[in-house]
Amino acid sequence: MEVLDAIDDRALDALLARREFFWLDLVGPSDEEVARLGARFGWHPLAIEDTQEFRQRPKLDRYGDHTLLVFYGARDVPVPEEDTDEENRRVLVEVHLLISGDWVVTVRKRESPELDDLRRRLASGEDPESEAGVVYRILDTLTDTFFPVLEAIDDAIDRLEDAILISPGAAQLQRVFHLKRKLLALRRVVTPQRDLAQRTISEIADLPGLDPGSRDYFRDVYDHLIRVSDMVDSYRDLLSGTMDVYLSTTSNRQNAVMKQLTIVSTIFLPVTALTGFFGMNFGWLVGHIDTLWSFLLFGVGGALLAAIGLLVWFKRARFLES
Repeated sequence: MEVLDAIDDRALDALLARREFFWLDLVGPSDEEVARLGARFGWHPLAIEDTQEFRQRPKLDRYGDHTLLVFYGARDVPVPEEDTDEENRRVLVEVHLLISGDWVVTVRKRESPELDDLRRRLASGEDPESEAGVVYRILDTLTDTFFPVLEAIDDAIDRLEDAILISPGAAQLQRVFHLKRKLLALRRVVTPQRDLAQRTISEIADLPGLDPGSRDYFRDVYDHLIRVSDMVDSYRDLLSGTMDVYLSTTSNRQNAVMKQLTIVSTIFLPVTALTGFFGMNFGWLVGHIDTLWSFLLFGVGGALLAAIGLLVWFKRARFLES
């Protein structure tokens, strides 16, 4: 089996003439190159058009002796400065597979280290056992790329929960929303891809030239996609719980601050009343509070006595306990 990573007309003609199975992996080909390949391999015009057009939902279309499969992988990317839909889509790796019994062609726009590593291993002589084994390896490799991304999200959620419990702030809230949008971008492709895998088992296995026993291979891909889908849903639930923790913690802190401010206001309330009372021009006040000791006794002493009385009452009522 041959593995190619560029369009080599002479090598392709020789492989097609010998009907030797090969894998052609292309990263970022132009529309003209895809059109020429389609003419060389006899692809259906709709298959050529869909291969050139990215941002599609996972799908599988059968065109006689070949099949177009739109399949997704994932890659971990850092938190973007601007959390836009385009930035969240960077986590996805869209791959278009043209499959027949004589060849498999993959077209993608973004790098995928896992897929590149698989191509190098197969090119070095690692035997996939059958033509269907090559297709299975590609789909399995793309499916397995979701697990490191989801594990990173799981670790991020754990760190986020710890940070929220210590000191909730706007940065944690922004991080929650970013992770939710990241999971939403994954869910948009994982769920239809999981459902597609059931159909893929029979559609690809029935292609002329592929091993009829390949159904077991693709069933394994389907099992992995079920796991990925369950993990995405569980992490979305965890983020919803994290949001509840953030709101609860923020509300508790706000209540504690309001409680402290209320206590301070209550303490100063009698002080304000006393100062207002002694500021009035009553005859008794003018006639009796005419020395420093009388001012300290009736004025300052009255205010301190009221404050001490309130503090004792708050302590006995346990208002000062947080």
